[in-house]
Amino acid sequence: MAEAQKDYKHIIRVINTDLDGSKKVSHALQKIKGVGFVMSNAVCAFSKVPNDKKAGFMTPDEVARLEKVLKNPVDSGIPAWMLNRRKDYETGEDIQLLGADLKFQVENDIKMLKKIKSNVGMRHAWGLPVRGQSTKSNFRKKKGKTSLGVKRKKK
Repeated sequence: MAEAQKDYKHIIRVINTDLDGSKKVSHALQKIKGVGFVMSNAVCAFSKVPNDKKAGFMTPDEVARLEKVLKNPVDSGIPAWMLNRRKDYETGEDIQLLGADLKFQVENDIKMLKKIKSNVGMRHAWGLPVRGQSTKSNFRKKKGKTSLGVKRKKK
């Protein structure tokens, strides 16, 4: 038991993210921005790391294999439909964005939509819902002060 406790790490660093060592590997990987449930299980399968193993007991070799698969998922055999950025606007490639790169790319996409004045971009600029939601009763806090009822004349 003392030998097993010696190899345990409370925090594991993977792709610039601290992962909790007490969680299973598949659950801990979901802490990385851009990695969800399906992707975390696929990364565990293709890197041959058991996904029910506690993350704190991973060896440095297993961590390196996970990072390799996360950085180049297509080269590792993960199908393109699992990636979060297919057919990129500039390059046309299928890529998986993680962490700060994902946030940066989303911001750039919104700026591009505003610049070309598409419908989606204009709704982002106006602070309105973009994906067809109703605006009569919801999203009032973004639009500013509006009165719903009839106002009386001041005497």
